[in-house]
Amino acid sequence: MNLRGLFQDFNPRAEGETCVEFKAMLIAVGLHVLLLMFEVLVCDRVARGNYFWLLVFMPLFFVSPVSVAACVWGFRHDRSLELEVLCSVNILQFIFIALRLDRIINWPWLVVCVPLWILMSFLCLVVLYYIIWSVLFLRSIDIIAEQRRTHITMAISWMTIVVPLLTFEILLVHKLDGHNSLSYVCVFVPLWLSLLTLMATTFGQKGGNHWWFGIRKDFCHFLLELLPFLREYGNVSYDLQRSEDPEAAEELPAPEPPPKIAPMFHKKTGVVITQSPGKYFVPPPKLCIDMPD
Repeated sequence: MNLRGLFQDFNPRAEGETCVEFKAMLIAVGLHVLLLMFEVLVCDRVARGNYFWLLVFMPLFFVSPVSVAACVWGFRHDRSLELEVLCSVNILQFIFIALRLDRIINWPWLVVCVPLWILMSFLCLVVLYYIIWSVLFLRSIDIIAEQRRTHITMAISWMTIVVPLLTFEILLVHKLDGHNSLSYVCVFVPLWLSLLTLMATTFGQKGGNHWWFGIRKDFCHFLLELLPFLREYGNVSYDLQRSEDPEAAEELPAPEPPPKIAPMFHKKTGVVITQSPGKYFVPPPKLCIDMPD
């Protein structure tokens, strides 16, 4: 088999936006594989405890530079970046945690998490930014209602994500340093609230990678083509406004359909023109060219 010809057959499909989405899927797969390796090593280290935590955190040390490169590539191709940014800015925090768990440094956890506090300060500024803009849009007259709702929703969602997350981190640091006697269930409740809010906000995100699971199209279109009865169900219209008195409903006459006017056929251009009440067709003016003497 001619592999070059086979590649040329598939090459037109990998052009343009499709090629960008395919590369984005490969980057996401690589990052998630490294995160899975880190989780497996953590479970094995907790169960056995035979090697250093620096070896356990080694996949995260590889994730951070890959995430930096992915962020640069994503900005160039206008891709959404969430996990890549989170992994790229926390490289110093990963190193501090690994050194603290191996007892190479004996700093308090409040000092170990200094890079995390810097990141959370930036997120708090983002929340404050959205709150200020939402207040300004509420007081503005020139902004339409849809834009106001969008900015208010963004402000509320960011507050519900960042504030519980910051509360969880403060409680966890105080718990590890021995400053409070709360159970870990109470400490993790704000994190669960933040994660639930983040999951709820992902349903409103636009776009998606068409290469996931090989469907190469929008998931809604793929689902409608796979299940045709959903299209029939979606095309059914319902009228929920009913009269409480059935006798009065029977006495009401049926609404008359709007009058239909027969279409007019333009003989010169062959265009069918349909007139509706209140709308009339105005032919374009003819162009007259005067011939010179």
